[in-house]
Amino acid sequence: MQLRDAVAKYLELAGAFGKPVPLASFGMPREETQRFFSMLDEDYHISRFFHFRRDAGDTFDINGFPHTHVTIDAEVQSIL
Repeated sequence: MQLRDAVAKYLELAGAFGKPVPLASFGMPREETQRFFSMLDEDYHISRFFHFRRDAGDTFDINGFPHTHVTIDAEVQSIL
């Protein structure tokens, strides 16, 4: 998955920027989900638009921290 694809999928699931979406909803295998979102979280220019949190649901290891949801800021569009 590419950044543009992830943002499109997020909007499909959330309906709008700024709403939390379960990481499990992206439909990737667990290892791929963890690897992909960890990669985004490591890139300063991208990570500032992604906000991870832990709520109820499937937990994913994103750079050593347990998270269940992601919220993406609308400003991510500036780097697409």
